[in-house]
Amino acid sequence: MAQRDDLLAKAPITLNVDRPALGNKVLRNTYMLLSMTLLFSALTAGIAMATHAPPLHWLITLGGYFGLLFVVTRLRDSAWGLAAVFALTGFLGYTLGPLLNLYLKLPNGPELVMTALAGTGAIFLALSAYAVVSRKDFSFMGAFLMVGILVAFLASIGAVLFNLPTLALAVSAMVILLMSGMILWQTSEIIHGGETNYIMATVSLYITLFNLFVNLLQILGIMSGDD
Repeated sequence: MAQRDDLLAKAPITLNVDRPALGNKVLRNTYMLLSMTLLFSALTAGIAMATHAPPLHWLITLGGYFGLLFVVTRLRDSAWGLAAVFALTGFLGYTLGPLLNLYLKLPNGPELVMTALAGTGAIFLALSAYAVVSRKDFSFMGAFLMVGILVAFLASIGAVLFNLPTLALAVSAMVILLMSGMILWQTSEIIHGGETNYIMATVSLYITLFNLFVNLLQILGIMSGDD
């Protein structure tokens, strides 16, 4: 009996964690914060549009993005992480302002912007709803998506440096497919407990929506003959 008690004392203690409940809580917090960051970035984009801010150099944009993303990652477990999230999304919204002004000057610019916005919303709602309702595990897509995003990033830099419109169009189409996969993957990670930090989940989904909108807008502009 003493030996049995010793074995029980040394046995590891396992906590009964309700993973579905935890995933649902993280998902609610993520969607709430995502909604607020989208509104805030729309505000900063509106400020950039109203002041006719010039486009930032792509090196400044990349530096600001990766710098603020680093700050968010470091502060993700503190209250300051929320401030960092709004700084990042506000910065990206501001960089979007000059692009929107450029498209709105086109004859069918307002239609292009609204179509890209509606398309982005429809894709996000459809894919996130599918992931939540089906509760399928899309974790297997993670490695493929990371490699695809790296390839698309390098190809986009090449398209800018060497002024290759055809490559830019191909990259935009690739990014749209990758971002659609990211919505499925990130939502699945949240509901299955793979991502428990709603700050990082929000940033991931925000960046996904940002890239989805920009690349949809670019493809629509090219297809309409205005880009």
